[in-house]
Amino acid sequence: MKRKVMMTGVAGLVFALALVGASAKANFSGTWTLDKTKSEGLPASVKDQVMTIKQEGDKLTIDSKLTLEQGEQVTNDVYTLDGKPADFTSKGMGGVEGHGKRTAKWSSDGNGIEVSEEINYDTVQGAVTVNIARKWALSADGKALTIDMDITSPMGSQHIKRVLVKKA
Repeated sequence: MKRKVMMTGVAGLVFALALVGASAKANFSGTWTLDKTKSEGLPASVKDQVMTIKQEGDKLTIDSKLTLEQGEQVTNDVYTLDGKPADFTSKGMGGVEGHGKRTAKWSSDGNGIEVSEEINYDTVQGAVTVNIARKWALSADGKALTIDMDITSPMGSQHIKRVLVKKA
C-alpha cells in the first residue's frame, strides 16, 4: 500500500513538473544588437539596430534605436501578449504618423510571439493602409532573437528577417 501511494505521488510530481516546463515562456529581456550578416532583406540604408526589451509577464516594453544613413530613428513601443486588438500609433517613412490596431500573442510553443498590425496613414497622396505580420523566435540558448516580418502595402509585399544577438 505504501508503495502504491508513493508511486502515485511520484507520478503526480512528474506530471506537475511537465506542466510547469511546458508553460515556461521565452524571456526576451535584455539588450539586442543587429547581426547584419545573418539578417535578410534589410534596406540598404540600415547600418545598425539596438533593441532594449523589458519583459514583465505578458508585457514587452521595447526601446529601439535604428541607425540609418540619414541618422538615428528611436522608437518606444509596448506589446501586450494577450491576443486582444489594441490601438497604437506608428511613425512611418518621413515621420508620417499612422494609427492602427495591433494584436500580439504568444506562439503556440511559448518560444516566440506573433504580432499582426494594420496601420492607416493619411498622406498627401491620400489614405494608405499597411499590414505587418511579425514572428519573433528565441534560439534554444537564448542568445539570438529572430524577427521575421512580412509587410504588405500599396507598394507591394516585402519580407525582412532581422537576427539580433544578446549583449553579454
